[in-house]
Amino acid sequence: MANKEYTADDLKSDLQDAAEDARGAARRAVDRASEKEQELAGKVQDLADNARQKAVAAADSARDLGREYAGIAREEAGRLYREGERQLKQAGHAAEGYYDDVSDMVRRNPAQALGIAAGVGFLVGLILARR
Repeated sequence: MANKEYTADDLKSDLQDAAEDARGAARRAVDRASEKEQELAGKVQDLADNARQKAVAAADSARDLGREYAGIAREEAGRLYREGERQLKQAGHAAEGYYDDVSDMVRRNPAQALGIAAGVGFLVGLILARR
């Protein structure tokens, strides 16, 4: 059997091979890490874009909803204003009717109207004098 001796050159050669293998493994690890980094950066960018789009959509939706509610509020304010005007006209007509009735009563009974007016004036004077 032949016994081959392990020499310093053999050791040096084996160490160089091992170093070259380690460099290759390190390059592959760096390449994989770089690929993963790019993949993750792409995913982060996609998530950021998606979040931005959702935020814009939410803002647009809120703006549209605000416009809708503002329109409804405007319509309701207009309706309430018209209703107030209508009731004011009715009150004015009722007041005119009462004025006409009181005027007719005063014309028919001027002495009674004068007595009532004097009595009311006297009561108001008493109330104001006590203050």
